[in-house]
Amino acid sequence: MTKFKDKVVMVTGASGNLGSAVTRAFEATGAKLALIDRHPELLEKAFPSLVRQPERCLAEDADLTNGAAVTAVVERIVGKYGRIDVLVHTVGGFFSGPPLHETPLEKLDFMLTLNVRTAFLTNQEKIKKMVPQGSGKIINIAARPSLQGNKNMSAYSAAKAAVLRLTESAAAEVKTHGINVNAILPGTIDTPQNREAMPKANTDNWVQPESLADVILFLASDAARDIHGAAIPVYGRS
Repeated sequence: MTKFKDKVVMVTGASGNLGSAVTRAFEATGAKLALIDRHPELLEKAFPSLVRQPERCLAEDADLTNGAAVTAVVERIVGKYGRIDVLVHTVGGFFSGPPLHETPLEKLDFMLTLNVRTAFLTNQEKIKKMVPQGSGKIINIAARPSLQGNKNMSAYSAAKAAVLRLTESAAAEVKTHGINVNAILPGTIDTPQNREAMPKANTDNWVQPESLADVILFLASDAARDIHGAAIPVYGRS
């Protein structure tokens, strides 16, 4: 598969469970990759061959909660490759704890910063580059609780709902510029962390990171050219 050959794909949180699966999927298609992570040493560990191909891979450390840092890393990517064709924003976080009336305000702030602020800043900077080139694909990661809140997830649900609304608004604004902005809604992802947190769960029903990556590849492809502002559920059997 070479349909992304020479396309420039930026993956945030590239060393994470989903980010790694997305990176491997795009690597197999021949894409040029810009891998963003707060822990670049993990990128070298996860993709030792890829990060040693400077013509195909740019690995960068950037604090995506900082607007100046986001602008700087986007400029470095464009300076190297000349453009950005795809953004897959996997950075985010989960918090499930006490009910709303017992949830510390700092937990809400943390969820909004990690999930919403990073999505806002990265989408904003990519769109600034994609509008002049007249094309681009952006895929954000929302979640099932962005559609309906669950108990003990008020901060997380609110944050992921904001990511979904941001996606829809951006899609409406830029679809006439040849840019597609969409989101996926993962179910429970089969990760080591989730297995540890839920040791008695039936993991057969969980969704694999590689399955999510396949859907992301579709949304980044020309086959999804008429999909704007969608929230694609990828729940597995959960």
